[in-house]
Amino acid sequence: MSQPIQDNICEDQLFGRLYKKHAKNLHDFLYYKFGEHLNPQDKVQEAFIKLWQNCGKVSPDKAKSYLFTTANNLMLNALAHQKVVLKFQKLPQKYATNESPEFIMQENEYKKKVQTALANLTEAQRIAFLMNRVEGKRFKEIAALLDISVKAVEKRIYGALKKLRQDIDGL
Repeated sequence: MSQPIQDNICEDQLFGRLYKKHAKNLHDFLYYKFGEHLNPQDKVQEAFIKLWQNCGKVSPDKAKSYLFTTANNLMLNALAHQKVVLKFQKLPQKYATNESPEFIMQENEYKKKVQTALANLTEAQRIAFLMNRVEGKRFKEIAALLDISVKAVEKRIYGALKKLRQDIDGL
């Protein structure tokens, strides 16, 4: 027996509402977890395509977890592919700027420190921290998105700040 029309993701209006409700949060989640270089927007689109292709099999209450799991798996596949490509490809990075070589060196060193410090955070800390500091989400919003308590969000963010202060001088 098929699902009633209001509970069927294959219905255009419900699918559109799901897209409007979850697309930005899904993009932000992928961006914070994997960065921009793997095109998180493309993976969001692919996840929604897969949801549409399987709309008869996925109930509306499971749609969010289906989207996040699918998009995460797509990113992991892209990451594995990128590792293979980079193994056999050399990327020359030559560019000209007006800054002094000393300034460029200091800037690169600081960027490396920040990237290393962020990479040293646990995945949970990094996601919560970036959602709060970059996206400006409140603890309550983060807790709802990650399905955890507000106290857990606070602990993750404060732990991240403490670790970042230890790893980066001057913060």
